[in-house]
Amino acid sequence: MPEYFLWFDLLGIAVFAISGTLAAWRNHMDGFGVIVLASVTAIGGGTLRDLILDVPVIWINNNTYFYAIFVAAIGTILLVRNRLTIPNNTLQIADAFGLAFFVIMGTQKALDHGTSSMVAIMLGTMSGVCGGMIRDVLCREVPMVFRGELYAVTCIFGGIIYTSLLALAVPQLYAMLAGMLGLLLLRLAAIKWHITIPVFGKHHQELNEP
Repeated sequence: MPEYFLWFDLLGIAVFAISGTLAAWRNHMDGFGVIVLASVTAIGGGTLRDLILDVPVIWINNNTYFYAIFVAAIGTILLVRNRLTIPNNTLQIADAFGLAFFVIMGTQKALDHGTSSMVAIMLGTMSGVCGGMIRDVLCREVPMVFRGELYAVTCIFGGIIYTSLLALAVPQLYAMLAGMLGLLLLRLAAIKWHITIPVFGKHHQELNEP
């Protein structure tokens, strides 16, 4: 496995741990809650992906992932404790970077185990969104992916870019970077300009409100 695979994985873990820590801070959780939320956000999606692929879960024999989680969580705690305010979209931006790393890495891992491109994109998307879903459920919120956010669509978009470039024989590293960048830019654009997808039942509810 190329060394940059591990670095992309660790970057994804760290950024999702930051996302989980920010969610814990926003919901006034204690230190244990911070570590739990940072951990499930960081490794939840990858764990589910590996269970579906029937391969060893990524963190079982590699403590490095937990070191990345703890360092990211502690660094985020120190940052937020020394700031009076944190911008409202900070959690979403951190989450977007985590998606960029995790979706492409999850897609590649699925391809490594013999899946089709379509299944690989689905498992890559699952790698990216499921940790955040667990985080939001533990925070008693509707998961971001179900709130009309342009979220899972960006994961699929990034996965399509990546697998398409691989099919065109583009070097793997360049294909990965292009997939990550495409996903990230689309997600950041959705955050900045509030691009959403229709929410089922919302229009009907508005029509029936007095």
